Amino acid sequence: MVEEYKVVYEGGEGEIIEKKSRFIATVVPVDTEEEALTFIEAQKKKYWDARHNCSAYVIGSKNEIIRCSDDGEPSGTAGKPMLEILVKEEIHNALVVVTRYFGGVLLGTGGLIRAYQKATKEGLNKSIIINKSLGYQLEVNTDYNGIGKIQYIIGQMNITTVDTDYTDEVTIHLLLPPRDLDCFQKKVIEATNGKAKMLLKDQVYYANILGETVIF
Repeated sequence: MVEEYKVVYEGGEGEIIEKKSRFIATVVPVDTEEEALTFIEAQKKKYWDARHNCSAYVIGSKNEIIRCSDDGEPSGTAGKPMLEILVKEEIHNALVVVTRYFGGVLLGTGGLIRAYQKATKEGLNKSIIINKSLGYQLEVNTDYNGIGKIQYIIGQMNITTVDTDYTDEVTIHLLLPPRDLDCFQKKVIEATNGKAKMLLKDQVYYANILGETVIF
């Protein structure tokens, strides 16, 4: 499994004007090719009077599915340049559709490439892009004498705390990258003389979104 990758969490819409042609870029998150194709068809119906609805999408944490379409523009001037932006920015599970209303002035090959890439970037700028990180869920149970030591280790290693339960003892719910798991466990054992109990749970993907930890 990939330890970290960028995805579109919330799509957005951006627009540019180039020599009277209007380019509307719509970005959405997609998990399957079926979702992507359904959305592309919906955009074509929504913007039925537009000259072109070009598209590009990347699906999978390892770019398992990559597709693009010029939708009538000269070959290689729309879909591929749009796709290049997604790949260069290392954004996964994302679809961008750029709708063009022709303004009457020909842009030429270079002009089209620049316009479609600029529109794609504008759409991404209006979207929320997040880093999904692979981590272990770990519960640490300790008495009140050990909580300070454990919290120090958590801060020192920059470990993500999801929640903390205070009863007759303290249970801390954590998310740790695989690379930090062994080191953290050893430090907790040493700091508490083996008194703290640790329960290793599932591997999940998580992200920090607007200051809040979200588990997928």
